[in-house]
Amino acid sequence: MKTIQLKRGKEESLRRFHPWVFSGAIQHVDAGVAEGDVVRVVTAGGEFIAVGHYQEGSIAVRVLTFSDVAIDDRFWASRLQSALDMRLAIGVADSPANNTYRLVHGEGDNLPGLIIDVYGQTAVMQAHSIGMHLSRRQIAAQLVSVMGNRLQHVYYKSETTLPFMELENGFLYGGSQDNVAVENGLKFYVDWLRGQKTGFFVDQRENRSLLEQYARGKRVLNMFCYTGGFSVYAMRGGANLVHSVDSSAKAIELTNRNVALNFAGDERHKAFCDDAFKFLDGAEGQYDLIVLDPPAFAKHRGALHNALKGYTRLNQKAFQMIEPGGLLFTFSCSQVVTKDHFRNAVFTAAALARRKVRILHQLHQPADHPVNIYHPEGEYLKGLVLYVE
Repeated sequence: MKTIQLKRGKEESLRRFHPWVFSGAIQHVDAGVAEGDVVRVVTAGGEFIAVGHYQEGSIAVRVLTFSDVAIDDRFWASRLQSALDMRLAIGVADSPANNTYRLVHGEGDNLPGLIIDVYGQTAVMQAHSIGMHLSRRQIAAQLVSVMGNRLQHVYYKSETTLPFMELENGFLYGGSQDNVAVENGLKFYVDWLRGQKTGFFVDQRENRSLLEQYARGKRVLNMFCYTGGFSVYAMRGGANLVHSVDSSAKAIELTNRNVALNFAGDERHKAFCDDAFKFLDGAEGQYDLIVLDPPAFAKHRGALHNALKGYTRLNQKAFQMIEPGGLLFTFSCSQVVTKDHFRNAVFTAAALARRKVRILHQLHQPADHPVNIYHPEGEYLKGLVLYVE
């Protein structure tokens, strides 16, 4: 195993178990180290401190372990078993009403660069680092072993997360055309072939359930609907009407399929393929429950300023057109947008719209998307439920 040597004093974050080594902290890289290699990280004085995957870029090493051990089948099996044990402990795995959950959440499960979502008997695995990509078959083999009869198929989907590499999505184990998953008793088609992320936004499961509790008798607008998750929950919650909006025709098609899967022939639902801001301009007074769940407005720090302006503008439009006594579910999934950033943008929007607003809930990602206590950057999903007078 080759070695990365740090500059003097640059090991302090690693001593606090932060799982990243930035390129600026590195003094020396052994000859022959290639992207995706497993490397030992040592201090300027040669003291061992971590083992991880090397990659060129700002984050040069993603730490797999702070113990001097081999990254072999035993290592992968141990980490995957730990991830499964936690999901069993919190009740999201092996639930008869829910077979949709995140099994591995990167740094939150001490496996930086790896995402695994489970949809029924299919696991969708996604690499966010070259090291995890190169280890995909070894990980898949141990995943099948650890999951036992819970799992029949492993699909690999990393074309969009590693776009600079020549790779193809496809099954690493098994192969299934059955792409219907169950979330809290509701059925959804999961497009793991062409869909965003791993095919479904698992991280909104608990927030969708909360919306269901407030939906009775409401006229609901679900902006950026994607798969229609919030729409389907609103319908089960007794909403009077539900409108789903997305700029993607494929998303609207998938939303309509998911609504039909659960509420065939139900005329309460309509879907619109339209730009969010354009649709909101013509929707004043029609809705008393609005969901704003846009894609990430900022994927890097350089985009933060414009992102906050976007969140302010979007929420201002929602505040201006929602009926008095209405509820607004508003979210940001941008990691670089902090809770304070997001709240300030929403507060600014409320003031510009001149509406009285009260916070009912502060929302976040669910327990199967854990945050490593040493890696606060993992807390990416922020949300507010607001009562608008």
